[in-house]
Amino acid sequence: MARSFHVGEKTQKWLGAAAIRVIETALANKPVEVFAPSAEEFDPEELAILMANGGVFVTLKINHNLRGCIGTILPYEPLFQNVHRMAYSAAFKDPRFLPLTQAEWPNCNVEISVLSDSSRCEDLNQIEIGRHGLILRYQSHSGVFLPQVPVEQGWNREQYLDHLCLKAGVVPGTWKKPECQIDWYEAFVFNVR
Repeated sequence: MARSFHVGEKTQKWLGAAAIRVIETALANKPVEVFAPSAEEFDPEELAILMANGGVFVTLKINHNLRGCIGTILPYEPLFQNVHRMAYSAAFKDPRFLPLTQAEWPNCNVEISVLSDSSRCEDLNQIEIGRHGLILRYQSHSGVFLPQVPVEQGWNREQYLDHLCLKAGVVPGTWKKPECQIDWYEAFVFNVR
């Protein structure tokens, strides 16, 4: 899998500002609107990235602890729209957490991961920690990790795959079964605040 894309600084700033605006608007109990980028703001290449369907995750952390993380692997809506929706969802809809509060917001860090398209990983020995995000599918189970997760957790490749099994709700080592499918992808990750 070759490195697939880069998100320019101007696009990063626009996406970051959009994510922050969505969260702050919702915290102020105001209606959240989706703003589209304009052709006047961007050159055609940057605008094409924002307007193309793209998978994205938005991650919130407070004091390096996860506070919310929601995203979509499949690129089924324009990237700019997906960032709006995932920022709101990470802050207020992650089922693992209560909705973000105004008191928490000043201490909250926001990270955006723009995803490449995924493809089948034919050789698990080629998985690079910190580069490849993984998707596991086995029977009716599935699980996904962003590329930065095994780095943050200090996992090696086998630990990464075993924890992916656990996240999918299957026993560690299931990744070794021939009927288990592992897909990989990359992410362009940047901090917003």
